[in-house]
Amino acid sequence: MTRGFAWLTAALSATVGVLVGVILSDAVSPGPAFVALPGGAAAAASAAAPLPAPVALPGAVDFADIAERINPVVVSIDASARRRPRVVPDGRRPDLPDDPLTDRRQRQDETPRRGTGTGFLIDAQGHILTNHHVIEGAERITVKLADGRSLRGSVVGSDPDTDVALISVEAPSPLPHAVLGNSDTLRVGEWVLAIGNPLAYEHTVTVGVVSFVGRKLFDSSLDNYIQTDAAISFGNSGGPLINARGEVVGINSAVSRQANSIGFAVPINQARAILPQLTAQGRVSRGYIGVALRDVDPDVQESLRLSRGDGALVQDVTAGSPAARAGLKPYDLIIAVDDKPMRSNDALIREIAERQPGTNARVEFLRDGRPLAVAVKLAERPGRVAPETAPTAPAGRGLDRVEPIELGLTLIEIDDRNAHRFDVPSGMTGLLVQRVEPFSAAQDAGILRGQVLLEINRQAVHSVAGFRRVLQTARPGDVLAVFLYDPDLDQRAIHTVRTEPR
Repeated sequence: MTRGFAWLTAALSATVGVLVGVILSDAVSPGPAFVALPGGAAAAASAAAPLPAPVALPGAVDFADIAERINPVVVSIDASARRRPRVVPDGRRPDLPDDPLTDRRQRQDETPRRGTGTGFLIDAQGHILTNHHVIEGAERITVKLADGRSLRGSVVGSDPDTDVALISVEAPSPLPHAVLGNSDTLRVGEWVLAIGNPLAYEHTVTVGVVSFVGRKLFDSSLDNYIQTDAAISFGNSGGPLINARGEVVGINSAVSRQANSIGFAVPINQARAILPQLTAQGRVSRGYIGVALRDVDPDVQESLRLSRGDGALVQDVTAGSPAARAGLKPYDLIIAVDDKPMRSNDALIREIAERQPGTNARVEFLRDGRPLAVAVKLAERPGRVAPETAPTAPAGRGLDRVEPIELGLTLIEIDDRNAHRFDVPSGMTGLLVQRVEPFSAAQDAGILRGQVLLEINRQAVHSVAGFRRVLQTARPGDVLAVFLYDPDLDQRAIHTVRTEPR
């Protein structure tokens, strides 16, 4: 091999190696290599070749921009009050100065009770929306603005039924404020953002979606909560829930104790509707007619042979209420108020609640298929009462019984001799539910031990024999309308039970 040929071979080999290296580098495409540059060379290289700005995808939500715009309107609320002095059973304060334990307890009694929450400014004049439970019983309210200023707050008005409160602060210059959106247009799956002060971590931002709209939690007649999986913790109460356009659509209010990702907010439309009353009179007055209602589902329509599947079905009428004075009765199907159709239980409640007490309403309803109408003068809706713990139902030892049959109920006859033992109104007759069979039709229908069965398909049942006679006419798979009285709630209700095959 000549020397010239050897040099030619080496040159060709080097060329092929370079080409192969280029091909492999294009295929693998490794990330950028970072090397330490001497002196200020690193900074110079960074300035010469800045990192590209993130590209926003079409339709993407810029949560950082939303948080930046809304954070200045979110405030921290500190509410404090004196502790109530402890009393001994005879009503006196335990103030024995020579008792060290008593002295320590007295000092604890004098320590202010404090609570914290969140709120947000809704106008330049310093009005703030928050939760009723954040400021309930407060004697001193301090509002900390996003710019670090602390101002004294005062309660303008509060509504326990919707857990909404309006407070105000005075500032020397106009304040930033939120834009209120339309919560009625919220859809499940829509992005939302929550800002608040969870566990005293001020201005914490969390993101999630709307999980459900119209959730019932405490009061089935008024509750209309927005459920979200945006993280909400203690201290978030009163803070804003914000949509992808940066509008406030809810007031964060509650969190599930069973799960970390289930929070609830009061719809902003519900809060906005009561703002005029909170501003003018400090409280909310709602119309009230005094009926317990339920929607009409296919089972109710079939069992009661109703001619239509909408409206609000009357389950119970409160004694002495406007509805009772007007002559409304259980099983009446309310279909309109002042010629405005009422398609559901919620629609009727909202319509009546939005009217002022003392005004008149023309209520249209069906009774046994016949259209009727009555004039009802509205009273003021009673305030929300916290439910009491349900007492244990009586055992009924030594009384006549019937063993569970196809509905899955064990029943006891009630008459004038034993009604007082079961805490039912004088003169009420029926069958006390002593036991509900697990996995039975009655349990599926929500029937509880301690309730009183009054009617089946509008036929009164006063005895076990009467109960059996009514059931003998039913076929397996039929839907029965069971009219029950609940002594704990002092209220009647209609349940539908689908009979099981024998």
